[in-house]
Amino acid sequence: MRSDLQDVVDEVARVLQAPATLEDVDFTLVAFCAHPTDDDGDGGAAMDAVRARSILGRGSTPATRRWFEDLGVARAQGPVRTPADPAAGVLTRLLLPVRADGRLLGYLWLLDGGRTDPDDAGDPALAAAVALAARAGRLLAERETDDDPGAALAAVLTGTGPDRDRAAAALAARPGPAALVALRPPRGAPARRPAPGAAVLPGGEVAVLVRLPSPADLRPAAAAASAALARLPAGTSAGVSAAGPAATDLSARWAEARTAAAVAAIVPRLAPVAQWAELGGWRAAAALPAPDPAVAPLLAEPALAATAEAYLDAAGSVARTSAALGLHRQTLYYRLGRITALTGLDLADGDTRLLVHASLRRARLP
Repeated sequence: MRSDLQDVVDEVARVLQAPATLEDVDFTLVAFCAHPTDDDGDGGAAMDAVRARSILGRGSTPATRRWFEDLGVARAQGPVRTPADPAAGVLTRLLLPVRADGRLLGYLWLLDGGRTDPDDAGDPALAAAVALAARAGRLLAERETDDDPGAALAAVLTGTGPDRDRAAAALAARPGPAALVALRPPRGAPARRPAPGAAVLPGGEVAVLVRLPSPADLRPAAAAASAALARLPAGTSAGVSAAGPAATDLSARWAEARTAAAVAAIVPRLAPVAQWAELGGWRAAAALPAPDPAVAPLLAEPALAATAEAYLDAAGSVARTSAALGLHRQTLYYRLGRITALTGLDLADGDTRLLVHASLRRARLP
């Protein structure tokens, strides 16, 4: 497998006439071609500190990783030109993202001196290099063996057919209770795997399957979520599913973990790690396909919607709602009257309270 990836890197370098380096999604060096020198008779090629450190250190430094991820390389779907930074000794690069089934698995970097236009769809050399990057993606996907829980988990949650079945069997081979952790980075943050065994899914969410000492002890899952948050961008939230056999109902437990992470992102008392079991009424709200249409006029008035939700959170207590919102009671009574006039809904009615409360919460979830 490694020799096949080396062949891909050598061929990309030959096709584009530029030194090439292949790194995985964690910026760990996978393969690189020899760097031409003046003795090669072609005048040599410039090398910068980034390529030198990647080769000598078997991967890029955290600072280099942040530099390129801040440029959005993890979101690239096709060839991209990265800028030079003369002050830092960084040369411009042609980046070919390495993907398999839409999933980012690595990066092919070429020090081409800016010769190749990444937007030139008619460039046969570029087209050949893109095809080679796709081949590298397939090889890297194959390299993820069945004993890699991250790869198996990604296949179970996003795959289909025999690949999914094989992955489920691999997880089932390690019996015992487990919980799923969902890590939800802020919008626009680069996809990043915080630890071995984690699975980066389409959209940037991260899934981690955590083994438990018993079905009743979710502490290892909560600890794993907290540790992962320390390695991910600020603003990332985490959710922990209910416990169950490792390979049973993973799709359902993934939905639980994702919901818990989404709630943790918007409810401070549950942040940054929320457990499915502690969500309470948020579970019912998340089960709704959408807010009830009767609440639509209220959702169009954010101040009134926030007032209604605070009032319902306080079980209809005017005193507690006034204190929570910092409002005079007369102002609160005025707003409650406006809510009834706007929607025709009476918040003194129990059924109406349930409908409005669940709908307001559902509207805040993705």
